[in-house]
Amino acid sequence: MNDYIERKLETNLVERLRNMPAVAILGPRQVGKSTLAKRVLSKIENSIYLDLERPSDLNKLRDPEAFFSINRGNLVCLDEIQRSPDLFPVLRSIIDEEERNGQLLILGSASRDLLKQSSESLAGRIAYLELSSFLLSEIGPQLSIDQVRELWLKGGFPRSYLSGDLRESAEWRVDFIRSYLERDIPQLGFQIPASTIDRFWRMCAHVNGQVLNASNLGSALGVSHHTVKNYLGILEQTFLLRVLPPYAANLKKRLIKSPKIYFRDSGLLHTLLGITDHNDLLSHPVYGSSWEGFVIENICSECPNWRPSFLRTSNGAEIDLILEQGQKKIAVEIKASSAPTVTKSFWNILAETEINEAWVIAPVKEAYPLGKNTMVAPLDKFIHYLSNL
Repeated sequence: MNDYIERKLETNLVERLRNMPAVAILGPRQVGKSTLAKRVLSKIENSIYLDLERPSDLNKLRDPEAFFSINRGNLVCLDEIQRSPDLFPVLRSIIDEEERNGQLLILGSASRDLLKQSSESLAGRIAYLELSSFLLSEIGPQLSIDQVRELWLKGGFPRSYLSGDLRESAEWRVDFIRSYLERDIPQLGFQIPASTIDRFWRMCAHVNGQVLNASNLGSALGVSHHTVKNYLGILEQTFLLRVLPPYAANLKKRLIKSPKIYFRDSGLLHTLLGITDHNDLLSHPVYGSSWEGFVIENICSECPNWRPSFLRTSNGAEIDLILEQGQKKIAVEIKASSAPTVTKSFWNILAETEINEAWVIAPVKEAYPLGKNTMVAPLDKFIHYLSNL
């Protein structure tokens, strides 16, 4: 557990602190935000770290203007900023008064939509960075298939992935889920029974990778589809679910317009479904969609400048992921098989969308061509390709 895995975000964080008055690192609890911040602060003279969940540190900010006056010239890090959203208006005046970059580093376990005051009060003064759980590239270069499968099974939360064995990893994830339901949701101001969110979260696990049907989920839970979307928003804005939008295009075929939902951490998905080892996963109906979500999360987190979506027609033909950047479009089909194949409808959709580059991502050892402008490749090879475009 003492091993430190270098985060790709570190270089970007140092650069943003150099160029902006304030920087925010957002991401789920226990994802490594504090560890990353402390590592960066250790290399910066005149820096100070406060954990707002510790009463002794929180007391130091009872008079925030006095605190920042005493620490003028320092880089101040405020961890778990969602605990004290009333600080944001004060921070704006302090930042404007000092007029320098690298004044403030804030860490939060909720999206900027939930931290509305930060967006309003610090607009133009703050850069937002998002830290995900461990990515393949952070685990190491040229990973074996077994190493990929380990990250896929355990998920990328540091304490889950770095646990000595599967039992310890699973126990940590059970504790994380309980803490999220009983502590984190109420702290964010949501007055929803833990049992209700627990049921909803587990229902989402069973429809991972499927098109959202809010009415069906609402009927099963005994609430309206509006309430379902509210619950979904909570899980999305606390970085636990990814909502993948449908592809917007003028095609002759009717397209599905509802989004898909994916667990952002495959380990949490497996825990909620009672999957404890590779054999459980291999035999479970979620096997394919779990791999699909794992691949999508790595691609979206590694390459945030590409706009992701999926395409599905009303008759069921589908492209799992379409990535767009400017005028460039790449189609991605995701297969959990080590000998992947694609259907005729896949080639037909490629022709109709005029996407002239496609990849099939699968747990294979090496990349190889499948057809015209279409490659089969392991996930890390595709991400490396995409990052260098």
